[in-house]
Amino acid sequence: MAAKLLCGAPVPAFDRVADKDGVLTIPWREYMQRLPPMLDRSAVRIAEAALTSRGAAITATDFTGSDFPEGLYRVNFYTRITRAATTSSSLTVTIAWTDGGVAMSQASTALTANVVTAYRSETLVLWLDANTPVNYSTAYASVGATSMQYKLYLAMERLNA
Repeated sequence: MAAKLLCGAPVPAFDRVADKDGVLTIPWREYMQRLPPMLDRSAVRIAEAALTSRGAAITATDFTGSDFPEGLYRVNFYTRITRAATTSSSLTVTIAWTDGGVAMSQASTALTANVVTAYRSETLVLWLDANTPVNYSTAYASVGATSMQYKLYLAMERLNA
């Protein structure tokens, strides 16, 4: 049975790669011809950010930092409380972008469970104007002598149709 790679395209693992004249064999030629369309449909990561030991709000920060075309994108984030506040805390993550010249934003539900096992993970699919920033920000509140700390990881991928 052939091994599987990239959306189920069979790898001709048990076929010769080249014939006696050094020419690519038909099974390998067909396999190579199937690869570009599959790769064209794959999501491509274009930006990421990793923030640890945060103990305050983060103002709007662009994490894309490059030129990219208009299109459909996926933004993922994960945040977790790494130190609980003495009394209570709250953390909200907001993603902001531009669609058709209109400023858009999406805020997460506030993370108010004041324990180190509290986390929030979300995925947003958005239409993005070419060469416009995608910003993240956080709203932060902490009550008590020991302040809440958190970490935040973000990634953005271009979705190809």
